[in-house]
This record gives sequence, structure tokens and C-alpha cells, in this order.
Amino acid sequence: MKMVDEYRNPEQIRALSAGIRAAVGDRSYRFMEICGGHTHSIYRFGLNELLPDNIELIHGPGCPVCVLPIGKVDEALTLTNDPRVILCAFGDVMRVPGSKASPLEAKARGKDVRMVYSPLDALKLAIDNPDKEVVFFAIGFETTAPSTALTILRAAQLKVTNFSVFCNHVTVGPPIRSILESADLELDGFIGPGHVSAVIGTKPYDFVAEEFGRALVVSGFEPVDILESILLLVKMVNRGEASIYNQYVRAVKRDGNPAAVAAIQEVFEERPSFEWRGLGFIEQSAYRIQKKYREFDAEARFAIAEIRSPEPENAICGDVLIGAKRPENCPLLGVLCTPEQPVGALMVSSEGACSAYYTYVHRTLAAAKG
Repeated sequence: MKMVDEYRNPEQIRALSAGIRAAVGDRSYRFMEICGGHTHSIYRFGLNELLPDNIELIHGPGCPVCVLPIGKVDEALTLTNDPRVILCAFGDVMRVPGSKASPLEAKARGKDVRMVYSPLDALKLAIDNPDKEVVFFAIGFETTAPSTALTILRAAQLKVTNFSVFCNHVTVGPPIRSILESADLELDGFIGPGHVSAVIGTKPYDFVAEEFGRALVVSGFEPVDILESILLLVKMVNRGEASIYNQYVRAVKRDGNPAAVAAIQEVFEERPSFEWRGLGFIEQSAYRIQKKYREFDAEARFAIAEIRSPEPENAICGDVLIGAKRPENCPLLGVLCTPEQPVGALMVSSEGACSAYYTYVHRTLAAAKG
């Protein structure tokens, strides 16, 4: 692994920016960055300001917290009505609003909700509290699914009987397909997710080129990574080429991480359908726990009933997630929806598009206006 400064070198950044400007033609280019980490890097480093006006970057559904529908938060919080239950979640999930409360607000109201840094923390809580039922509220793409799978395998090995997982892991391919099948959004290519691809590799994206004739470049997260990926996309579009290219070679391999993929395949199976914020129900787009590990499946253990909850009034979270609107189009942004008091999940997560826009653009513009 090379030093990160190499990927923030000002001279290389300027050279790539000049290269992009020299490569673009008279046409317009519309590229979607799937991963929220890329969105934050683009805003943080002002990369959009280094691009010519005829390149438009569109934010996609790559924030794992953001794509979770409100109803799933509500479902998780129903578990806390049982005084035996300790509900565990990652830090960003703690602040995601449900229809009545976020997990953090539920904790403030006396429910036993705890933040953890790893599903293994939740398993340790179960071991240390044998009189309690510890449930890990699992979310995320294939990036975090292996750690959940390995924790379930560890729980089975240790024969822990009071630990279970409320599984809401999703997969990256189906929402990309859903977007490509949409008649409302024309895209020339994708900046592919780096962290997910470190697990699954680049092979699962082949359908983007083969079936839809679009280019996709798996990118790292530093300024040089992203600008190089955009330059590669521009050149492929100019040549009429639809290929899958791995720019993030220092972290991503064609076949991904075989051990991580094996853990996923051992513990999980595809759900027939799963609801996504902004995209609705998408077939085979999420994981559920296989029957052989049913004893660790909170949905089976607690018979969790499905809840479908509407988006907050005037919030446009779903439209931002699918690239139909931008954060600055939301009437709530910076007024009723802020990082301190988020109305929507996109303002909560460290990968959320609204959080990125508010942090790096909105506050600067507001300060300039006095």
C-alpha cells in the first residue's frame, strides 16, 4: 500500500483535471458514483469544481444506512418492547429516524439500545448477559456482511443461545440493474464502489457492460483515484466502449476476497424481494439467514412483523438516492434537516449525500451570505 499523500498530489490532480478537459467532446457526460464514500470525497476535495461543465456527477444508492427504509428501523425498535431484549446497532444506525423515533431516541426513552463497533461486540454482550436476548441490527452491503456471517458462525461454535441477528444486508448489483432499467435516468457510466468490490471483486459488474452497454470503473476514494476514474470513463464513452475497469488495483481483485465471499455463502441466502428506500421492492437484492442457522435469525425467533412507513413530509430522500434530484433541491435541507436533527437518513450517515452537501457546500454558502 502506497502512502495516501501520493493520491492527493496537487500536481497530479491538476494534470488529471487538465486531461479530462482535453478529453471531453461537445457532448454531455452523466456518471453516477454508487458509493457514498465517493460522494463525500467529491464534495470534500471540491473535485466537481475541477470538472468541465458538461460532466455531471450523480449520487447513487450506495450509502448502506440511507437505502434502509423507515419501516425497517420501526421493525427493529419493536423488539425493544420486550424487556429481555438488548438491541445493538452501529453508530450511524443509532441516529437514523424511524417513523416515531431513532434507536438513539428509543434509548433515551429507556429502551435497552446499545451502540457497538462490531457484531462481535454484540455477541460478547450476549455471553456476558445470559439472562438477556441480544439482537444485532445488521445493515450494509457485501462490505459488512462477512463480519456478520463470521459472528454467526462464532456464535454457533460457542453454542450461544441468546444471540440473534436482524439481517438487513443488501447487495450492490440489483439496485444498479434497477437504475439501468429505469426510463427516467440516462447514464453514460458508473464510478463503481471500492469497499464492496474489495469483497466481491469486479466480476459481478459484468452485466453493466454486457447487457446495458455502459462503462463502469471501480475507483479508490482519494482525489487522484476519482479523477483518474472519471478520465477513464470519458475516454471509454468517446470510443463507444463499454467495459468494466478496475482503477482500485491496490485493494480490489477480479475475484474479490474468496474467504469473505465463502462466509457470506455459508450463512446467507438471497431474499426473494427486499424494499429499498427510493427504489421500492427489488428481487434478490438482499440476504437472509439460511435455515441451518435459523436459531440466530431474529426474524424467526421474534416473528418480526413487516412494517411499511411513509417518508417524512416534503423529504426527497428517495429521489436523491436514485439520482432523480440533488440534495440542494430538498426544502428541508439546512432548515429542518441538519446533522444535529436529521429528518432523513441521508443527513445521518457519514456516506449520505445530504450530509456531504451540508458539510462541504451548504454551510460554506450560508456563511458567504452572512
